[in-house]
Amino acid sequence: MKFEQAREFILEKLKRELPEHLTYHSTEHIKDVYAAAETIADYEGISGDDRLLLLTAVLFHDSGFIIQQKEHESISCDIARECLPDFEYTNEQISTICGMIMATRLPQLPKNLLEQIMCDSDLDYLGRDDFFTIGNKLFNELKVYGIIHNQDEWNNLQIRFLQNHQYFTHTAIRLRKEKKEAHLQLLKYLI
Repeated sequence: MKFEQAREFILEKLKRELPEHLTYHSTEHIKDVYAAAETIADYEGISGDDRLLLLTAVLFHDSGFIIQQKEHESISCDIARECLPDFEYTNEQISTICGMIMATRLPQLPKNLLEQIMCDSDLDYLGRDDFFTIGNKLFNELKVYGIIHNQDEWNNLQIRFLQNHQYFTHTAIRLRKEKKEAHLQLLKYLI
């Protein structure tokens, strides 16, 4: 695997081709999820090729937004299948990467530890101090798509989402669950 070259390639592609109205699903989001994945992987003891596959999945997981929002996970897998052989990834490695990408589809249904780390990394912000700052970026993006129209709808959507969301890894549960629950209680208070 030529991981570093693949990383540079996809980050440049995302920077160049992601639509400007994506205030949440941006290269900033990819870098945020990447940092979370590194942290969780450290705590969960993921190293070597598995770590590189995880980080590759993070880098490609929202690349489908280049094409469209709907079914972006499947499109992200198509992009990975098209690009990663150029960086000496095998079909088996690409299949593992696509498993992690597809695990981020809501509702999240990870089948193994790497997919669990991917899911927890993608939604790491739910249990962090910057929850409302990042959430506002998603609110603005969803308004563009016509999914949300006002703050009340957004708060209700977030409450439902947080009530149904679960972290999967021991690390994310330990580091993020308590703060996520506090955010949920604050949102309920605001309604």
